[in-house]
This record gives sequence, structure tokens and C-alpha cells, in this order.
Amino acid sequence: MNKTLLIKIAFVFLLLPFFMNAQGDVNQAESSEEIGKYPQFQFKGLLQARYLESFGDNVAVLGMHHSTGDVTQSSFDIKRMRVGLNTKLSEATEVVILVNLADFKSDTKGKVLENAYGKYTFNKYIALTGGQFRPAFGIEELVPVDIIKSFDFSNQYYEFGKNGWTSFQIGASATGAFDIGKIPVNYALSVLNGNGKNQEMDKDNGKQYSTRWVFELSKTHKINLGLNGGYGKVFKEKVFAVGADITSDFKLTDRFTFDLQIEYKQGTNHNLYFSLPAESRTPNVADYQMRGIYFLPNLRYVVNYKKLTSLELSCRYETFDPSYKVDSNVRQTYTPMISLEFGKAYLGRIEMGFEIDRFDRNIPDSAYYNDNLFLIQLQLRL
Repeated sequence: MNKTLLIKIAFVFLLLPFFMNAQGDVNQAESSEEIGKYPQFQFKGLLQARYLESFGDNVAVLGMHHSTGDVTQSSFDIKRMRVGLNTKLSEATEVVILVNLADFKSDTKGKVLENAYGKYTFNKYIALTGGQFRPAFGIEELVPVDIIKSFDFSNQYYEFGKNGWTSFQIGASATGAFDIGKIPVNYALSVLNGNGKNQEMDKDNGKQYSTRWVFELSKTHKINLGLNGGYGKVFKEKVFAVGADITSDFKLTDRFTFDLQIEYKQGTNHNLYFSLPAESRTPNVADYQMRGIYFLPNLRYVVNYKKLTSLELSCRYETFDPSYKVDSNVRQTYTPMISLEFGKAYLGRIEMGFEIDRFDRNIPDSAYYNDNLFLIQLQLRL
């Protein structure tokens, strides 16, 4: 019996106790009060418009270095224009759709459609999700981009997304929560194609299995410890990913709060390995491993003056190496930012700051080149 079949059998047996506990809820008839309440619809929207200016040496606003020719170093841009619909078909069943219309400004292959999934919640212990969604594998996967404490997700988030662990993926997932003694625990188990969003089918017969566990260590200060692990096969090559993260939120005074995120990830960069010509890479995919860590402190001051809700100051520091064993080139990124919030839950937001990149080695005519990018971003969300 091969290892893939054993993993699938173990996955089913792991979920079996949750299904058994869920039967009481599934078999209960709907009360007369619930009849006619569904379906329920919730429309969502997001606009992120930006002004960009690069102060790097012949580096364009999108980060590409040009040794010859004219370089566009200032530009207005629409980063995201999202439209979404959340539909609750019943108390337990929901369908979620999310598209990013800003992707039409470039080649739309593999883009535009982001969320497209259905979710059935048996009880608090287990819910099943299937379709295209963001699997839980770190802090950022569980936070919408419009309420993160920086301009965008980290470099490691996008690189692990290219390798099938994060961002929008096609597959199935089981999530839930329970207590271990006095410690609340949230879990997620996912099985994915691992080749990104909007794909006609899996690129091979291999699947990627991942899990995330979050332990609430302090409810008062919102201290949570997250542990992530993943294993799979890509074109018959074994791949893996691991990670650990911690979050906290301290109320300093009635108006001041300080929150902190720290996240570490490491894994096989099989996307890089298979993108290289066979003659220019080593025979072993395990030689190509990525790793990174970031720190994101954020200070929030509640203003509540007329339309201004709060003022936030943050500065994310990240170090990331896409291949630390072979041809290492560490990228360090500093992202200082000031944010003005209008309305509740970031209904309106104006952000200003820098993305400062420093590489161990500058590579001409590539995105691996030192840069200082200034940003002003307007965000409106529904």
C-alpha cells in the first residue's frame, strides 16, 4: 500500500469522530421560525487605489530593474477592485464568491476569480469547505488584505502561494474548534491540487496535505500560537512546508493598543526547481528550500474625532530567501506605514509609507534589485 493511500485513509479516520459528534445536529429538523429566513445575501466590495513612486536606481514602480531604456518610476494604479457575494442557503450552508476586477488590466489567465467555494458547518467541532479558497497555513491566510496592518501581504506569503500552500487554491478543507483543558484550539486540515487558482485541473496526480493548529494562550492579551505543517508530491517529487507564528494585542490605555505578529515559514521551493532548465539545477528538489521570518508591530490610537476613527503606525521587517541552500540571495524588506482610518472596520483608509528592499546581491534587469518605493493608498470597503 503506497504512502498516498495511507495518508488518505488516515485523513478519513481523523474526521470520523467529528462526523459522529455532528449527527445530532444534522438530523435535527428546522424549526418553523427558520423557514423563510433563507437564502440570505451579503454583498461585499473593496477598492484599493494607489500612487507609486520608485526612488531606486533605474527600478520601475513594479520592482523591475532596467539597465537600458526609459523606466516608469511614478504611476497611479488600481491594486484591487473586488466584488463579492456571500450567500447563506441555510443556517449551516454558505456559498462564497469573490472576483478581483483589477486583474483585467493584464493577462487574466489564472486570475480574476478568487473565492468560489461552499461551506457546510455541522457544529463548532467541524465544518467542511470545498472549491477555491484560501487554506489556513499561517496568520495572513486568515486575514483579508483590506484589514492587514501593512500595504500588502508579506513576500513569504506570495512565494508559498506559488508553491501551493497559501493564497487561493483548489481543494477541500475541514476546520473546527475545541478545548484542551482551559486552552481553546482551532484546527484546519486541507488537501489541495497545489497549482493555484482558476486551473482547469491539477497539474499532476500529486496532492498537497496541510494542517494548521492555533492555541489561545491568553484571552486578555489575545496571545495565539499557530503551528503549520504540510506534505505532498509534485511531479512525483516529495515536498514539504512548516511554519510557526504568534500574535498578541495589548491594550495600553483606553485609547492606545499595541499588537504584534511574528511568523516563520520554511519549505520546498519546487516552483523554482521546476522553472529551471534541468541542466542548470541539482538532481534533488530538496536542495531548493525557501525560508523567511517577519515581525509586524502596530500601534493604534483611537481618535474618534468627527469622521476620523483612528491613527495607526506600523513597520514590518521581513527577511526572506527563496533558495537558501543553492544560490542564496536574501531579501530584506522594511515597510514603515502610517494609516488613517475613517469609519468602523476600515470602511475608509488612507495609508502612506515606503517599501524598502535590500538584497545580498543585486541582479541587473530583474526584480532582485535594491529599491525604495513610496506609496499612498486609498482604501474603501463595503
